[in-house]
This record gives sequence, structure tokens and C-alpha cells, in this order.
Amino acid sequence: MTSGRLAYIEPWNVTHLEMDVARRLELPLNGTPPRLWPLGFKSNGRRLMRSAGVPLPLGQEDVRSVTDVLAAAEAIRRQHAGAAGVVIKLDNSGAGHGNRVVRFTGSPTAAELRAAVESLEPWYLSNLAGGAVVEELVTGHQFSSPSVQVDIAPVRRVEVISTHEQLLGGAGGQVYLGCQFPANPDYGSHLMSYGQAVGELLADQGAMGRFCVDFAATRSSSSGWQVHGLEINLRKTGTSHPLSLLHNLVPGRYDAETGSWSAKDGSERCYLSTDNVVDPAWRGRPADDVIDAVRSAGLEFDPRSGTGAILHSFIGLDIDGRIGLTTIGRSPDHAERLHQAAVAAIEAPA
Repeated sequence: MTSGRLAYIEPWNVTHLEMDVARRLELPLNGTPPRLWPLGFKSNGRRLMRSAGVPLPLGQEDVRSVTDVLAAAEAIRRQHAGAAGVVIKLDNSGAGHGNRVVRFTGSPTAAELRAAVESLEPWYLSNLAGGAVVEELVTGHQFSSPSVQVDIAPVRRVEVISTHEQLLGGAGGQVYLGCQFPANPDYGSHLMSYGQAVGELLADQGAMGRFCVDFAATRSSSSGWQVHGLEINLRKTGTSHPLSLLHNLVPGRYDAETGSWSAKDGSERCYLSTDNVVDPAWRGRPADDVIDAVRSAGLEFDPRSGTGAILHSFIGLDIDGRIGLTTIGRSPDHAERLHQAAVAAIEAPA
């Protein structure tokens, strides 16, 4: 307690620095202690998800060399002749930046496969020694990358708080760019069930606070959706701040049965959020100019309707012409339309 008010520290993730601050301030800290970080590494994450009953792509943990990568890739090809390729993931990495895709286009020979792996960045090949996984590149007639967000309370109470569709891009389509809430209801209940199961195992190990589980969801032309667990993020993620915006701007409750957010009047709210609305021509543009463009278009968030556009991450304007944008609507389509209209307003000449 400080100045007569209850307080605690809730960081993005917990390092020894955050723990030192908490000790000096004599405040509780809500988050998984650094000694448990390895539980969220890619190899350990696969093992934990497997124990929780989460279906996984074909793959191999504890890969530590080019030779290991090639052996794992060949094993996947033997088990699934139609595999599109593999994803190599460094154990201690996040947001897709430690992922590299090697495709099996044209059924490459062993020598060609080796050449493809050895052509990866020298630093990346060197970092394989720290551990990695190799798993099948999941593909389908339809594909999405959903996630489930879970909180573990200090009393080890596990609560699923949201599901999202992740927006991916970058090289190989592996880098997180943004999200949509909620995830597709066709498989949302599966995400929540798996998130609960993983959370209970993590709680048993002493984990606390926010974590997320990422998935790949695919559907063929002749079957329903299938989901595969990809990784555990033992920390807050890019889906954390838009969810906080929704909670604070549109008071209501999360319906664990439907996976949706209901405002106090019972109406539903959805959102689309990204920190990656970027145009190099905007570099150095004043933040007030961007805000005025959205406000003048009548798109600014309206607390009376509980819908509209929220701008954030303005520091990116000075770096590469980048801003963040979250649009809250009454349906996924409404949030998407608000996003497109806000971007158009920003792009319009003054």
C-alpha cells in the first residue's frame, strides 16, 4: 500500500530489474519470475502444450545445429510427403523475429535443402546453438493465426480473457503486425479450452500474470477447421494494449461462452488494432496533424457510442512514419471499415 492506496507492479515482462524495483518499493509484482522464462522457450513450449493435450505440427525440439535442422526437416518430409516446408524457430525469440521459413518447393534434394538452410544469416545459424525447434509449415485452403490470452492470478486461478486473430507479415509471413478481436467463433472455444489447460500447467510451475498461446488454424475444401499450437508467450504481447483500451473505453464484460465483449447495454464490441500503419512520407509529421485528420473526418472514438478510432504509438512518426491505430466497432466488419476510413483520412492531403 502506498499513500493509503493499494498498488502493485504489472510490467510487460519481468526481468531482474523489475524485481529489484518491486523489492525497493516493497510492492507486489504481477508476472512470471525470470527463473521461469525457459518455460516459454519454443522447445519447452511444445513440450508443455503436448502435455496439455494441444495438437501440434510435426516437429522436433532442441535443435542446435544445421545438421539437426536438416535431420528434422527430412523426418517431417518422411512423415508428410506433401509438407509445404518447415519453420525454424529460435528458442528464445518472440514476435516471429526468430523464425525462418524453408520451403519444399520443387521437392528439393538433400543438397539443395542444405544450401537453403546454410544461406540463412550467419548470426542466425550461430544462434541455433542456443536451441531451436523445426516444425512443419502449416498450410491449408484457408489459414489464420489466432491466439488466446490468459491470466494467472496469484492464487493460481486461471482465467481466459480473450481470443484474437493475429495479423502477420514480414519475411515468410511470420512477423506479428496486429490483431482482430475476437477470434473466429468456429474454433474460438477450442482456443479457450487449450489456453485453460496450458494455464493450469503453467500455474503448477509457479507462473503468474499474463501469457498467450499462438496457434495456426487451417481448413481444407472438404473438412472443418483444425488448430495447431505454435508457441507460448510467457508475458504480455501486442494483443495486450488494445484489449486494455477496450476494457477502459467500453466498460462491460467478457463472455467466456461466446468469446465476445459485451458493453453495459448488452451490445457487442470488436476491434482491429495495429502498431504498423506506416508511410515513409509521414516521417516527421506532427502527431497533432494526424489526430486532427481523424477528428475532422468524424472518426475519433466517441464514448457515447463506444465506437471509433484511437491513435497511439506516435513516436514512430519521427522514426519511419509509423503510427498505431485501434478501431472499436460493433462487429468485425464495422471495426474494419473504421480502420480503412481512418487510414484514408490520414492519407488525404491537408
